[in-house]
Amino acid sequence: MRIAIMGSGGVGGYYGARLAKAGHDVHFVARGAHGVAMGKHGLLVRSDAGDVRLERVSVVEDPRQIGSADLVVIAVKLWDTDDAARAIVPLVGPDTTVISLQNGVEKDEVIAAIVGNQHLVGALTYIIARIVEPGVISQSGTLHRVVVGELAGGSSARANRIATAFAEAGTDASASSDIRREIWQKFAFLSASSAVTAVTRLPMGAVRTNPATRAMLREAIAEVVLVARAEGVAIGDDFVDAQLRFVDSLPPSGRASMANDLLRGGRLELEWLSGAVVRRGERAGVLTPIHRTLYAALAPYANGTPRDASS
Repeated sequence: MRIAIMGSGGVGGYYGARLAKAGHDVHFVARGAHGVAMGKHGLLVRSDAGDVRLERVSVVEDPRQIGSADLVVIAVKLWDTDDAARAIVPLVGPDTTVISLQNGVEKDEVIAAIVGNQHLVGALTYIIARIVEPGVISQSGTLHRVVVGELAGGSSARANRIATAFAEAGTDASASSDIRREIWQKFAFLSASSAVTAVTRLPMGAVRTNPATRAMLREAIAEVVLVARAEGVAIGDDFVDAQLRFVDSLPPSGRASMANDLLRGGRLELEWLSGAVVRRGERAGVLTPIHRTLYAALAPYANGTPRDASS
């Protein structure tokens, strides 16, 4: 397949590199020092699943330089979703499929409104990957999972084809007949763990062993489940307890990426995580007091640490 990677940071760069190594015609959209390094020296992925070295890559700053693509993978930060979707319009032909490996439950709505719902296949990923220096990506842990599926539900040849491409590239990939449920289940855990580890400034080990913060995390997950059900997404009664068991299996030093962004003074995806829980809860008539409180506590940091934070 001819594949365009819109956003070639940790996530996009990792999967793009594996797809290219598997023989696909992959074109990366990257800017700044990372894009320059990729153009000059190629792309190196250091991974617990096996390193990948691409000596030469096709990397551009402007997606229009790529031309039409069979598959476009969006992997930018959530605040760049609208701009990314508009930038890939020239790549979208009659048979082009677009997937987003971003977090959140609103990204597909934004993208579909711009590129057309008929081009969009739902997707999500579980992975820990980041740029460690220009042209070098580090992926840690055993998770590099991709799930794709039609947003309307059911199976399709195009979803199966995408899942097969990722699987043959050496990742844990599958197609789902209920991708909305998969996306909401990830969102329930991610929005809760992101906000709780950020607001406490603590790693997951400390959060899960303190009774008060463990209860807050549990209630935050449960709130999202209620919102999901109000939107017609079927999530089982055992889901919240299963997520707490998953939390207990995680490395104690781990933090969600939003917590790491907060600690280094960067911009937060808060508006698309807890903010989305609050907004969609209001629309559905579901109370979300935990996420409303977490959102309020983190809102002053949404665009980076305030200048007067130390005063």
